[in-house]
Amino acid sequence: MKTDRPAVLINDSAAKSPGFGTDHPLAIPRVATVFALCETLGWIAAGQLRESPEASEAELSQFHDPEYIAALREAEAAGVASVQVRERFRIGTRENPLFPGLFSRAAAAVGGSVLAADLALQGHVVFHPSGGTHHGRPASASGFCYFNDPVFALRRFAAHGLTRILYVDLDAHHGDGVQDAVRDDPRIHTFSIHEENRWPFTGGADDRGGGRSVNLPVPKGFHDAELQFLMHAVVLPRARQVQPEAMVITCGADGLAGDPLCGMELSNVALWKAVAELIELAPAAVVLGGGGYNPWTVARCWSGLWGILSGRHIPMELAPGGQRILAGLSCDLIDEDEVDPLWLRTLADPSQHRPVRAAVSDLALRVCPETGVLRSKLPIVR
Repeated sequence: MKTDRPAVLINDSAAKSPGFGTDHPLAIPRVATVFALCETLGWIAAGQLRESPEASEAELSQFHDPEYIAALREAEAAGVASVQVRERFRIGTRENPLFPGLFSRAAAAVGGSVLAADLALQGHVVFHPSGGTHHGRPASASGFCYFNDPVFALRRFAAHGLTRILYVDLDAHHGDGVQDAVRDDPRIHTFSIHEENRWPFTGGADDRGGGRSVNLPVPKGFHDAELQFLMHAVVLPRARQVQPEAMVITCGADGLAGDPLCGMELSNVALWKAVAELIELAPAAVVLGGGGYNPWTVARCWSGLWGILSGRHIPMELAPGGQRILAGLSCDLIDEDEVDPLWLRTLADPSQHRPVRAAVSDLALRVCPETGVLRSKLPIVR
């Protein structure tokens, strides 16, 4: 895919530093590795990079409770949260730990997504890999997310007068924080493809949010052919009905095969294709990162995604410099014998083309009855 819009990559320096302490799924290098790979590939040209600003407390308070914002800043400075603060705001917990630089990191994610929306309205397609904190709540942290940067991007589009705005979430976890935040906003529609029976255990097939949400909870083992089926049977047709003026996509990498916390089996090539098809539907598009707990698959996915968005050729095999970067990664959640040799040599995964299962086709039919025509043309495994 080559878009006719110039691509911009948001550089978030705070997200490149180690975070989340130790013994946490996000205590792995993600954004720093993406930038290292892209630089080694020569994929960051002059004028393509923008630095993420840190959102001010006044800006953050447009969605988040000022008391929560203050509590987060104070707890980080103290290095500890009181029992009352932990219980009320869900910070300083094993799920949402305190660590040096936390506030700046979370605020820069918001600032980067606001900047991304502004740049998209100027005619760019924008990738902000440290964005995608889609579980954040107005007055509490949730699911490793302290603020909710996708909400700020969506609201930025609305503040510019747009009335048909689409949010698409391809993370393995339901984008609950975003859906709930925009439930009563008639300008914003939300779509989410996520693994069923997976935390936060929301986003059922019958969940329509405020009437403008489409949720597709998919079974474990969800693979490329099934994603393509849902994209063409449900997501793209419904998205075209919205006729979006702007779009925000959270492209988490936790749905990829090999992720230690999720059970989906997508290739990064399938995610790249889904994003490419989506951004063609809106004149303004922002693409965010999201979840992902395998440092090899995350780095390869988001580096390749930037390559796709910026019109680069994906190499069959990485040069030695890129291979050295990947060889230097490690993860406590993945044993050495579980590291696929391809993760050390390539960017693109082999495609996973298997028959579409009845559970997936039935889900599409339940959410979108007109799917029946397309389903009749596919081999379905029952």
